[in-house]
Amino acid sequence: MEIIVLGAGAIGSLYGAKLAATNEVTLVGRPEHVAAINSHGLRIEGIESQSLRIRAVAAIEKIGANALILLTTKVPGTTAALAPVAPLLRDDTTILCLQNGLGSERIARTALGGRGIVLRGITQFGAIFKSPGVIQYMAPGYTIIEPHLRSDGVAGLLTAAGLDGRVSPNIVRDIWHKLVINCVVNPITAILGCEVGGIANPELARLKQLVIDECLGVAATQGLSFEVDFMREITEVFGPSHNIASMLQDVRRGNATEIDYMNGAVAALGADHGALCAVNQALTAIIKAMEAQSRSLLPEKVFESQPT
Repeated sequence: MEIIVLGAGAIGSLYGAKLAATNEVTLVGRPEHVAAINSHGLRIEGIESQSLRIRAVAAIEKIGANALILLTTKVPGTTAALAPVAPLLRDDTTILCLQNGLGSERIARTALGGRGIVLRGITQFGAIFKSPGVIQYMAPGYTIIEPHLRSDGVAGLLTAAGLDGRVSPNIVRDIWHKLVINCVVNPITAILGCEVGGIANPELARLKQLVIDECLGVAATQGLSFEVDFMREITEVFGPSHNIASMLQDVRRGNATEIDYMNGAVAALGADHGALCAVNQALTAIIKAMEAQSRSLLPEKVFESQPT
């Protein structure tokens, strides 16, 4: 099957590498990453190690029949990534949005003007962009896909590649489940500058609970309730992790984070329903200040050869 990974950074490159064993995969990424892959191949390190030759380009010019596009850009980059692709889409093209936060699939559908079929997905894999051409595979996981006539086929394709595709009976609930966790793990570990496992520090318990309570309050306005001990889940699942959250990776590289689609989105939706989300608002403001500071230091980062 023709598979195009649009926004092939850490997660996109990992998915592309796994799918390439039995499919025709093209990675679409930043020029320096593409150049490194074309020169030396894609190298995966970490819990699985491999080096492989895989097609990598900075832009695509054609999409064949029944193609699958994995959209793995950060949410702020969705529209820019899809704009040049939109005229190439066919009715039989499927776009799976493997992105964080709230509303990424709506942004994609708007950018594509109704072309193709856009499905929301959630990835539970963890990876770090180590350097152009090199990805650090940090955490195994699974892939959730919203229900659709095409979803079983996509899930089967992912499962065959070791990406454990699952069709969700309630994708909105699954999105919010991951959102609550992301609203805790991403900004707090980014502010601390620590590995994901640092979120298990007991000194953070009160802060984590405040974030969770605000998120669940806003989720309730959407008709959602959870019989989940989020504090326990975060500690048990993420406490052992040596991964670096995507938000901290973005801050360190001077890139825009997804804070507006995580804590910022919760705070905005809460405001629409008269719910004050002061802690999520505060975390959003801090991350935005960190983004601005990081961008101001970008020339120094380039001088130090930091990956982009």
